[in-house]
Amino acid sequence: MAKENKIVKIAVTGPESSGKSFTSEYLARFFDGWVVPEFGREYLNHLDRPYTYQDILSIARGQMDIEKKITVDAIKNEVDIIFFDTELINTKIWADEKYRECDQLILEGILQSDYDHYLLMKPDIAWQPDPQRENPGDRDRLFDLYIQHLNDLKKSYTIVQGGLEERLKFSISIIKTFI
Repeated sequence: MAKENKIVKIAVTGPESSGKSFTSEYLARFFDGWVVPEFGREYLNHLDRPYTYQDILSIARGQMDIEKKITVDAIKNEVDIIFFDTELINTKIWADEKYRECDQLILEGILQSDYDHYLLMKPDIAWQPDPQRENPGDRDRLFDLYIQHLNDLKKSYTIVQGGLEERLKFSISIIKTFI
C-alpha cells in the first residue's frame, strides 16, 4: 500500500469537537491502518484535579512517546499507514491560549514531526459537550490559528469540512493520493 515501503503518517488535527477522533478511527479501519490516540484525553481522564501548565508539558511528552512507540510497532508489524488523532500543533495552541506561553519542548517536537500530510478538521459540525472541552464558541478563531501555524511551518495539509459522509469521502480521496 505505502509508496517505497515507507509508512504513511497522516495527522488529523483541528479545534475541539471537529471530528478528529472519529475521522482517525474511521480512516484507520478503512485503510487497514493504525491510530495513535490523543494522549491528552487519557491523561486528563485520570487527573483528579484541575490541569496545570506542567500537565500540558507532560501531555506533550506523552504524545511524543506514544507516537514513537506506535510508529515503531507499526513498522515491525508492516502496517502501511498510521493516523494520528491530534499532534503537537494542537498542544501548542492549547498552551498559548490557556497560559500564553509554549515550552521549547513542544516547539521542537513540532519542527521534528514527520507527518506526510495533515487533515485539518474545520469546526463546521455541531459542538459536542465533553468535560475536557473548553471553547464551544471560539472554534472558528482557533481554526484560523491552525491554518496560520500550518502555513508558517510550510506543512502539507487539506481542510476537511461539511457533513459526516462528505468529510469521510473527501478524506479517503485525499489519503489515496499518498498510498
